[in-house]
Amino acid sequence: MTLAEFLAELDVPKSTFFRWKAIGEAPRTYKLPNGQLRIRRADFNAWIASREEPQAA
Repeated sequence: MTLAEFLAELDVPKSTFFRWKAIGEAPRTYKLPNGQLRIRRADFNAWIASREEPQAA
């Protein structure tokens, strides 16, 4: 997925994504030869799942 798709799906600004990336909290990314960042959908789904909070009892 593109960075724009990621930002739209989570409704967060680009600055938030790059802050998460700087502190190691963003999903894994890869860079295309043209410099654009991409996030694999599987990595995005795993990243979202890892942030799920346990249900209250």
